Amino acid sequence: MPATRDRRPTPDTGSAVPQTRLRRRQGARRRWDATDLSLIGVFTALVAAASLAPAIPLAAGVPITLQMLAIMLTALLIGPTRAFAAVGLYVVLGLAGLPILAGFRGGLAVLAGPSAGYLVAFPFAAALTGGLAALALRRRRPLPRVGRALALVGAAVAGTVLIVHPAGIAGLMLNARLAFPAALAADVAFLPVDLLKCAVAVAVALTVHRAFPALLGPRR
Repeated sequence: MPATRDRRPTPDTGSAVPQTRLRRRQGARRRWDATDLSLIGVFTALVAAASLAPAIPLAAGVPITLQMLAIMLTALLIGPTRAFAAVGLYVVLGLAGLPILAGFRGGLAVLAGPSAGYLVAFPFAAALTGGLAALALRRRRPLPRVGRALALVGAAVAGTVLIVHPAGIAGLMLNARLAFPAALAADVAFLPVDLLKCAVAVAVALTVHRAFPALLGPRR
């Protein structure tokens, strides 16, 4: 009898190719494309424009500006990595000398000022807020409208209260030579205004997401 071929399947070889292709496709999705880079540039400009709006002087030489509104809006709209890149680029350009920081300032000397802690914290606050917003909005089972609103409020407040304000207090203690109680008192003066900015950012973000539901990326 002629020899018969062994036609038993080879599971390792059969499954390796599809898995490799899947990993390649997933890796390709993680790379930023022209749309991502455009969004990063647009929101960097948005934060810079908000920073140059007239400021209201407040305690310890740190003014009230529209920075936090623009940063929270950036995070809620484009997600953690792109928001971190956009806000981080804004900070880097400001420290490089462009007069785009609050009060038309720029340069490394800003890091010796009382607002240094707030400035350094901005990209990390954007990343946290954007990550929480993405988790809430990109669920396979969408949250109800009230749930989405509360989730975005929680995301914005978390980035503000857990990152920006503690870093700001540290900067006031280091650069303004304030004791902790005095730095805390100076920082608390910003809190009501920042919470109002969070609420405005959430209201705008909900409207934008209704018009552009895929802005944060694919559902999980």
